Amino acid sequence: QVQLVESGGGLVQAGGSLRLSCAASGRTFSCSAMAWFRQAPGKEREFVATINWSGRSTVYADSVKGRFTISRDNAKNTVYLQMNSLKAQDTAVYYCAADRGDYRSGYRSSNEYAYWGQGTQVTVSS
Repeated sequence: QVQLVESGGGLVQAGGSLRLSCAASGRTFSCSAMAWFRQAPGKEREFVATINWSGRSTVYADSVKGRFTISRDNAKNTVYLQMNSLKAQDTAVYYCAADRGDYRSGYRSSNEYAYWGQGTQVTVSS
């Protein structure tokens, strides 16, 4: 079993930056693909970024490419999402997700992830 706890959300002006963290418990973190998703009010949850178990492979949604960076520290059981040049349309609840931990690459589909955090609110004022 893996538990995920996100932190780092908040209110920021457009053009600003935030760094989200997701702390994981459980023995499978270092072999798990991790991802960030987000859900804005009235919209479906959407993929933001994913990173494979080693950290060597990342994939981003087109809407955040060049502005967001996903990274991980397996020694600290933590995955990060550095968000720069934030826009009002980035406002959402951001969720961290982990797969079952079998050394696979990351995925865009939420169906591939077995464990989810409770989410952290990011609000970007224009």
